[in-house]
Amino acid sequence: MVKGLVVSLFVLLISACSSGDYRTASREPAGIAPNPAIEQQAVIEVYAADAFGWRGWFAVHTWIAVKPEQADEYTVYEVVGWRLNRDQPALYSYQTATPDRYWYGAEPERILSIQGEQAAALIPRIIEAADRYPWANEYDAIPGPNSNTFPAWIGLQVPELGLELPFSAIGSGYADNEK
Repeated sequence: MVKGLVVSLFVLLISACSSGDYRTASREPAGIAPNPAIEQQAVIEVYAADAFGWRGWFAVHTWIAVKPEQADEYTVYEVVGWRLNRDQPALYSYQTATPDRYWYGAEPERILSIQGEQAAALIPRIIEAADRYPWANEYDAIPGPNSNTFPAWIGLQVPELGLELPFSAIGSGYADNEK
């Protein structure tokens, strides 16, 4: 009887860990980023969303978006481990008008927003630091480097951001391990 109960609880736990298929999970914009067609000043945004699947119970995925003054789109920087399986760097950047997209079904939370002259002054430093990111071709969920290591490292390189990642940004402490 105890064995049957343990097996039943295990099956229930495993089924609860499933969050569906990442291919059909929402990647729609959350509507919290300033619209670059309207907002002409420089913008820096940092977002966090629950990690996909069971990892989201205790961890977040974080990313950085920058939009220089008068730009039509943001440049988003994020680290994604599965890119390594495709012989691509874990760190990548892309252009979009909507940097606040859901992270595979998880609604993002804005954890930092800087606009105007301060953002304009810091964006070149963020871009330069991103180009120097020492773990661009590495990913290890625990202890890192992972998706949270990158924003933490940028925060160390550009302390004027005042970036404070949430406790659930597991792997952010790895940024202290300078190569």
